[in-house]
Amino acid sequence: MASQIDITVAPFKGLPAWVLSKLRPVAIEKIQAVHDWVETECIPAESIMKAQLAKDRWHTPPLMKQLREKAKARGLFNLFLPHHFPESPGLTNLEYACCAEIMGRVYWAAQTMNCHAPETGNIELLAKYANDAQKKQWLQPLLNGDFSSAYSMTEPEVASSDATTIGIRMEKVGDEYIINGRKIFGNVNWNPEMQLYILMGCTDPDNKNPWNRHSMLLVPADTPGLTIVRNLSIMGYDHAPEGHGEYVYQNVRIPASNVILGPGRAFEIAQGRLGPGRIHHCMRLIGQCERAYEFALIRATDERKKPRGRLIGDFDSNIERLAQMRLEIDALRLVVFNAADTMDTYGNKAGRYVIAQSKILVPDKIAHIIDECMQFYGGQGLTQHTPLPEMWTYARFVRLADGPDAAHRHQVGRDQLKGAAQVRKRHERYYLIAKELKRLYGLEEELAAECTWEYLDVSAIKSNL
Repeated sequence: MASQIDITVAPFKGLPAWVLSKLRPVAIEKIQAVHDWVETECIPAESIMKAQLAKDRWHTPPLMKQLREKAKARGLFNLFLPHHFPESPGLTNLEYACCAEIMGRVYWAAQTMNCHAPETGNIELLAKYANDAQKKQWLQPLLNGDFSSAYSMTEPEVASSDATTIGIRMEKVGDEYIINGRKIFGNVNWNPEMQLYILMGCTDPDNKNPWNRHSMLLVPADTPGLTIVRNLSIMGYDHAPEGHGEYVYQNVRIPASNVILGPGRAFEIAQGRLGPGRIHHCMRLIGQCERAYEFALIRATDERKKPRGRLIGDFDSNIERLAQMRLEIDALRLVVFNAADTMDTYGNKAGRYVIAQSKILVPDKIAHIIDECMQFYGGQGLTQHTPLPEMWTYARFVRLADGPDAAHRHQVGRDQLKGAAQVRKRHERYYLIAKELKRLYGLEEELAAECTWEYLDVSAIKSNL
């Protein structure tokens, strides 16, 4: 399909050739439509959205509601849902990655298309694991955009890097679960559209297997006993009208029929949820970073501001900085696209490493690139004169959105160490082959004298040639 695409213009300019070759006609059409939508309906309306939000912090702005209806009418809703789900619009993860990058150019653009967090992960979770009754009550309204939902997992009293320590109690009594405990980071229910929490809690604390102690439960936001303590600011921003709430559950009663998949299966569900959903943030960050880079280019060529009589972009150091940022953005895009394509080809489980790779590398590096773009503006780069500070904050937040970097690095490092024995065997075979070659060429003494193999315990190597 690449031959049918004009690769010299947006939204296809800059996409790798191997990605272009995998885009089907339906995807090409959607990518172009998303690009036109963001460029004409979202970016020009940023100031309008902010003005409306300033008047009423905890209600969805009228403009957002209008845009969501228009996007739905244009067939731009729920593009994230992978094509193997019957409710999906039909895109692969790779095709959606091209759309999500464009959405990332405006923080709230994804929401106009019902492609925002945590909705994407929650919808995919319900599509994959909910029963028919649960889908009818919760999934279909979420797909329609009738209300919003939250994922309630993190707790303030336990280590966020070890989900097996989640301690909120969900005790089964008769045909109900009684919930007691605290949670943080679920969206704020001050917004009346917030109507559902997908809660992860402990239902079997005495189970010898820590991975089978927890369950997931559907909790309506207006359930008696569920109380919001406060909104949690993120790097000083309140993130209204969704926010990040701190909650207390006190004798909250939920029907046992609201358990998803079955008791003790929360980690099975969580791993299924953290496939594509885990890197949707990374997909959008690429687009956000592209826009930040555009701000740097504009500042570098601003005729009004010439330190020492020269454009900022005329200084060699800035030319090199712009080049380095360009190279890094393109490299990070390859990381994200590779993860999306791996999930399409081999499945989410097989893509665990590339998902972690994206999650670790992309937010960290993009926060650094946006910081460099802010430097081009000097002190002005810290103000609301550009969206750069908010962009940087979002990138920094994403580094923790699905757990701390250390947890992901630990998983990657542990997986690498599992392969160390095979690496060692391969190097021992190098030694045995070298030993045989030395014998053939009459160079046994040189083999004994050299230090090339000092990193191996050669005395323990048994010949199997």
